[in-house]
Amino acid sequence: MSVVAIPTRPHHPAVRAARTRTGPTLTITLDLAAGPLSPRLARLVQLLGELAESGEGQLRAVEDAVPLPRAAPSPTVVTEPTAGADAVHILAGSRMVRRGDEVIALTRIEYELLLFLAERPRRVFTRLQLLASVWGYEHAVARTVDVHVRRLRAKLAGAEVVTTVYGVGYRLADEARIRVDHSR
Repeated sequence: MSVVAIPTRPHHPAVRAARTRTGPTLTITLDLAAGPLSPRLARLVQLLGELAESGEGQLRAVEDAVPLPRAAPSPTVVTEPTAGADAVHILAGSRMVRRGDEVIALTRIEYELLLFLAERPRRVFTRLQLLASVWGYEHAVARTVDVHVRRLRAKLAGAEVVTTVYGVGYRLADEARIRVDHSR
């Protein structure tokens, strides 16, 4: 469980020093069970973390909370053994992507695209299917997908991850050394 306290009145953004909270606060308590977060809950947790990092709030663990029984972690999806420096490891719970010991900084869309393809190996998706599934809408230019695939390939240089199926769309490469871990 975690608690977030955020002041409800605005303050000057240049003031980042520790200050006493004299005004009202908003407290949010989240019960974070083991396993993957829903996309909406993951976004909420990300936004709360950003607020805390900017100095507009603080994150505190609840010390006196009674621990609830946890479900067993979700199984890990492995498309191929991941030994080697070019293996890509997706930590779905924390929304991080690693290759070896290196953390790969991906945008939200690049991460969602990689996770979407990694969870559905050997399936080909058209640009419109990817727009609907990853972006959540279909009214954008279909070449937007091409741009994000190109950027994802550049960031994962050396690791063959996304394959182009000419005239159709994209899929996870057969030789992709990628592992999705939903428990972390």
